[in-house]
Amino acid sequence: MTNPVTPAAVARAFHDACLAELEALKPGNVHRFGDGHQMNVADFERSARAAAAPLAQDGLTVGQRIGRAVQATVATVGQNTNLGIILLAAPLAEAALGAGPGDLRQRLAEVLACLGVEDAGEAYGAIRLAKPGGLGEAPRHDVAAEPDVTLLEAMREAEARDRIAWNYTHDFADIFDFGLARLTAALDRWQSQPVATSFVYLGFLATIPDTLIARKFGASQAASVRQEAQGLEARFAECASPQAVEPELMEFDRSLKATGLNPGTSADLTVATLFAASLKTLA
Repeated sequence: MTNPVTPAAVARAFHDACLAELEALKPGNVHRFGDGHQMNVADFERSARAAAAPLAQDGLTVGQRIGRAVQATVATVGQNTNLGIILLAAPLAEAALGAGPGDLRQRLAEVLACLGVEDAGEAYGAIRLAKPGGLGEAPRHDVAAEPDVTLLEAMREAEARDRIAWNYTHDFADIFDFGLARLTAALDRWQSQPVATSFVYLGFLATIPDTLIARKFGASQAASVRQEAQGLEARFAECASPQAVEPELMEFDRSLKATGLNPGTSADLTVATLFAASLKTLA
């Protein structure tokens, strides 16, 4: 049976997820209410447009989706704005476009299990091109060299220090077990996509030490940011109106940006949650 999900629909879902994330107040990250880290909303809007088509192109492997989407982004904006987003989105796009049995999550697990050495090579090249912050050197399977393992094996080596890698090895559990449920509950409660997206982002930040912060500034700093986010997340969850916590969120946003702390992994997981939610409606 032919899969009714088209590349155009997947590209649109990705683009819309990226733009929706920008509309939400996300402390420490770039959003409609504040730029930061030498990046602005326009950079991310252009990146979303550039990456959408190659990410969803028919007939590509996961690695090729990653490589071409990162190449298109860097050619458009000249810097790394969405490597983590692309790494999470490429397997989701492949699962949505595939004609195999099962729902999106089941097909995703199959996609991840079938990743090959060629996928790793494409991903390594994309990472070298994007030059993400805090990358450092790895004792095994370092991205500076050509891989001799599959992309899943490479992610397994990195999972302790990178939450995106952890999701590859755990079938995107953060997205399907936490993000999507939290998004649904927040939309039901507040009837607002930006508010629900903020709540998802803050939930990731309060639950998982952000691994971009940990790589750049150390585990103790990531734990400190997480602890501060926990108090805000609790007040957000209890408030009658989300507007009541906006001043605190903006103050947290200013303090993080003033010290160069960018919870980029939490933002990447948020975009992937929005993307997965849209893909689930297409099948």
